[in-house]
Amino acid sequence: MSDERTQRLPTLEKESQAAPGAGGGDLEQSTSAAGYDPGSSPGQAGRARRFWSVRRLPAGIVSLLALGAAGLMLYDLVSVRAGRSAMAWRHTLADEMAVTPVDDPKVLASACVVTLLGVWLITLAVTPGRRGLLPMRREVAGVRGGLERTAAALVLRDRAMKVSGVQSVRVAVGRRKVRARAQAHFRDLDEVRGDLDSALGDGIRQLHIARQPGLSVHVERAKKR
Repeated sequence: MSDERTQRLPTLEKESQAAPGAGGGDLEQSTSAAGYDPGSSPGQAGRARRFWSVRRLPAGIVSLLALGAAGLMLYDLVSVRAGRSAMAWRHTLADEMAVTPVDDPKVLASACVVTLLGVWLITLAVTPGRRGLLPMRREVAGVRGGLERTAAALVLRDRAMKVSGVQSVRVAVGRRKVRARAQAHFRDLDEVRGDLDSALGDGIRQLHIARQPGLSVHVERAKKR
């Protein structure tokens, strides 16, 4: 049994090296979904959930608008109770509502605006927000950590630039996938891509992100100036 296993390993390596484009000097680009496997996050002390945004700006705007509308209506009602005439806007609004049919375009447009505003507010209330902050693994109970996606992209870019043959690279870190596009000015593109797969895969694991993202690497030949 052990002899059969030891005989398969060189065969797999030969198949990998004989893949299309490996060692082909005329290859202009090489794309891979990477052999890196995100796997699971070991040793977590509780589930790391996303950070929730406090939504200060939307909440403040809605509160100010509601406060202003309520204050204006309360002032007008008190004025009417005190024997004064209602504001002109109330007379105009009452007259228009009395003669305007329900299917009027202005009424429908106003209803659509109010509906969209309500849907937007409900979405803000039930979603975490803060998409630029990635939760990190919880190694200690009661302690939470987060990593900015821009900072993670910068760390991975620095790792990618250390790979031999890489002239420039752009790294975009999403919540589910890391995408890297590199330009190589020497070495075979498949070899550069393989080294990038390994370097970026190790880099992603060392970031200790709670939900390990996938990895996509694209390498192309740098344009000659």
